[in-house]
Amino acid sequence: MLKIDNMDVYYGAIHAIKGISIQVPQGEIVTLVGSNGAGKSTTLQTISGLLKPKNGTILFEDQHIEGLAAHKIVSMGLCQVPEGRRVFANMTVLENLELGAYLRSDKDEIARDLEDVFKKFPRLLERKNQLSGTLSGGEQQMLAMGRALMSKPRLLLLDEPSMGLAPLLVKEIFNIIQEINESGTTVLLVEQNANMALSIADKAYVLETGRIALAGTAKELASSEAVRKAYLGG
Repeated sequence: MLKIDNMDVYYGAIHAIKGISIQVPQGEIVTLVGSNGAGKSTTLQTISGLLKPKNGTILFEDQHIEGLAAHKIVSMGLCQVPEGRRVFANMTVLENLELGAYLRSDKDEIARDLEDVFKKFPRLLERKNQLSGTLSGGEQQMLAMGRALMSKPRLLLLDEPSMGLAPLLVKEIFNIIQEINESGTTVLLVEQNANMALSIADKAYVLETGRIALAGTAKELASSEAVRKAYLGG
């Protein structure tokens, strides 16, 4: 579904991503794990059109998307849930969700998808008229995910969904990610909590200072001694 080949990304003179190649098969959860500053978020931002690669190709469903505007990429069916949630604090929960569907005109389908989001996230339904800035961190994460789902993505990019959340909420968010995947959405997940990420993923890549250090099935990486020592607490 997504194929990145030999991609280089620079911030000015800094070579942040160094010739990485990644594949995300349709229907799977693929995770990128690595420490802070490894280039995980930069990779996602480049896929979703917020950054431009210097070299390399990004194919989404066999179409070149490198260099395309971010809104064009969303309209093709690829949407990102950004790190730090980025909800519109002065808008209500409902307005944030409706904004997620801004590129769509299929009113009946939008209403159905809104119902579906409220089923997945009952807490958002309870708070639908509340200003988003007054929600807890976990609720804002649910809202950011719900807002992305309103664009009807076939591929969902998730950037650090567990960041700053209590362990119980992390479990809940990861259960929902699995549900989203089981209902037909392919997922590319960037996550510092490597244990959780590897427990739900099919495939995994380890990023180290802008390079792919290891790749394999999530099971293989979870049982690799090098990965255990570096990312899974021994």
